Amino acid sequence: MTSDRPVGRLRSVVLDCPEPRKLAEFYIALLGLEMTENEDDTWVVTVDGDGRRIVFQAAPQYKPPRFPDPGASQQIHFDVLVDDIEEAEPMALALGAKLVQPNDSEQFRVYADPVGHIFCLMWL
Repeated sequence: MTSDRPVGRLRSVVLDCPEPRKLAEFYIALLGLEMTENEDDTWVVTVDGDGRRIVFQAAPQYKPPRFPDPGASQQIHFDVLVDDIEEAEPMALALGAKLVQPNDSEQFRVYADPVGHIFCLMWL
């Protein structure tokens, strides 16, 4: 039996990391998020102005994705829309991002956050 009704709704995107508070602070500065729950160092919840949640969860044995590596998956990544890449890139790098792949002709560049999760800065 099928239904037009979805099974559920997305509550959060959760990123494993070695230090949730530190990684949350990086994304707060990068995306303008607000920290909403941070009662211990194992689980930090952030939210954007539209109510979308990104949660950072302690994973003591965390191993970052390998990118670019055709034999490994990047697992998940964020596409972050920016108005001006020449202005946005130095700001992201100052926060602790690392440039992984400069795709200038493709209108996006690939970065890693401070613990290795991949994200892209994109412009139109």
